[in-house]
Amino acid sequence: MRRLSTCLAALGLFAAAGGAQAAGRLVVSDAWIREAPPQATMLAGYARLENAGDEPLSVLTVQSDTFRMASLHETVVADGVSRMREVHRLDLAPGASVALEPGGRHLMLMQPRHEVHAGDKVEVRFLLGDGTRLETVFEVLAPDSADDEGADAHRHH
Repeated sequence: MRRLSTCLAALGLFAAAGGAQAAGRLVVSDAWIREAPPQATMLAGYARLENAGDEPLSVLTVQSDTFRMASLHETVVADGVSRMREVHRLDLAPGASVALEPGGRHLMLMQPRHEVHAGDKVEVRFLLGDGTRLETVFEVLAPDSADDEGADAHRHH
């Protein structure tokens, strides 16, 4: 009887896992933060975001214990003036991806709780519309090693 219960429980877990795949699934890769001068109050984070699931997903915001404030921003040009504005929702269709990159969408990481140096690893949480939280690690890179197309960082899920 105990063996049957264990088997049924395992089948239940398998079915639940199968159901979880029928949803959006955020994959974060090439995640990096450009090192800023000492005493800087704002840093920028970049990555590639992909919906590897089969349902749409929405990124609502980001959080990091390393910074007092963190948010998604985009650079827009209006009347010849470049400005940043907060992005309150980033929707990704199944199979879609978006680059967070210099001059476009990016993370604004404000008021660091301590200095952040090249080689550091910074945890960032992506908060999704369905309540999911995805923890990922961003590598801090020196300005001369971070090119405008993004840096070659490890893939994080």
